[in-house]
Amino acid sequence: MANDTVTINNNATGEQFEFPLRRGTVGPAAADISSLYKEAGIFTYDPGFMSTASCNSAITYIDGEQGILRYRGYPIEQLATKASFLEVAYLLLYGELPKEPELDDFEGVITRHTMLNENLKDFFQGFHHDAHPMAILVGVVGSLSAFYHDSLSVHDERHREISAHRLIAKVPTIAAAAYKHSIGEPIMYPRNDLRYCANFLRMMFATPCDDYEPELIAEKALNLLFILHADHEQNASTSTVRLAGSSGANPFACVAAGIASLWGPAHGGANEAVLDMLLEIGDVKEVRRFMEKAKDKDDPFRLMGFGHRVYKNYDPRAKIIREVCHQVLEEVADVNNPLFELAMELEEIALNDDYFVERKLYPNVDFYSGIIYRALGIPRNMFTVMFAVARTVGWVSHWMEMMSDPGNRIGRPRQIYCGPDQRDYLPISQR
Repeated sequence: MANDTVTINNNATGEQFEFPLRRGTVGPAAADISSLYKEAGIFTYDPGFMSTASCNSAITYIDGEQGILRYRGYPIEQLATKASFLEVAYLLLYGELPKEPELDDFEGVITRHTMLNENLKDFFQGFHHDAHPMAILVGVVGSLSAFYHDSLSVHDERHREISAHRLIAKVPTIAAAAYKHSIGEPIMYPRNDLRYCANFLRMMFATPCDDYEPELIAEKALNLLFILHADHEQNASTSTVRLAGSSGANPFACVAAGIASLWGPAHGGANEAVLDMLLEIGDVKEVRRFMEKAKDKDDPFRLMGFGHRVYKNYDPRAKIIREVCHQVLEEVADVNNPLFELAMELEEIALNDDYFVERKLYPNVDFYSGIIYRALGIPRNMFTVMFAVARTVGWVSHWMEMMSDPGNRIGRPRQIYCGPDQRDYLPISQR
């Protein structure tokens, strides 16, 4: 292999094909095989796209081996402990941390877009009272293009920016309204005098007859969780948004597609699975027995919220969230709640058991986020919705980046066809 090319040998024909290497700022190089089929008449086969770079992006960098996560070059550890969520949102959208006047303007714009069109509220009445909030979120976000079609030209840079602002502002309002619908309470309007996370908590828990003032630790925890979940490179939902956007679909439809992808239990639903696991264990006295079951490959029990597909080291987000998790449990939650006691015992054993340490099965961000959400009074069926609120920032950032790329082409993965070869149609009497 040369320094700037890679050679592929076709042993069946004896032919050789040379392709350029693409290198980013950091991270492994990628062989540019975009002309492979044209030159060699073959495809590559990569289920799950684990070895395929689908695009160039300047937004997020992950090194799974070293446990590194950076937004626009900034370590997640610095952003999570020093920045506000909207400061991070500005960074992801525009590439630089905002100066004070820029942040003030951005916060003002997002705040002014939080209210929904009044007619949109009628949509919620069309959903069954026990509909999953994620189902409502997918439907209502997808419908936004029918209400805000004044800025739907995907080829207009200013239109794209307005749509991005609207999504970042309105998804929390829609999410809170979905929760209110599920419990039969009136939808609460946003308040322009509250910060982003405080506003969301109030829309979740206030009623017309009893206002809600979020505790500072609750707002801090939500701000942290939203930052940690804001983006994570080319995951399933972000790739879905990009693929939908590559066809020129409007941004509301693209984000609705991302929400649908996030809903899967292997993606955004992982923190719900953690809670299910804790409920299955049931009692702190049972933790060690279940930990032994987790070690048995023949046992169907699986330890949820430990390890990560990308991180082969400690998930850097989990290190940050762990401390806040304990603070929330001490200040907000009922510390005598057996579920929290169970979770902490599970964490303690996993961090000190050679089996889990050797396999780098450390608690990940999903393990802690579900515990925090429960401590804040957020019900289990809203866990993935919370993820979607935060990840909307990453989705629109990637969508805007992709739409501004002059080399953007509609996505079209290939396949290895494994069905029948050509066969002829027979009349029904001869089959």
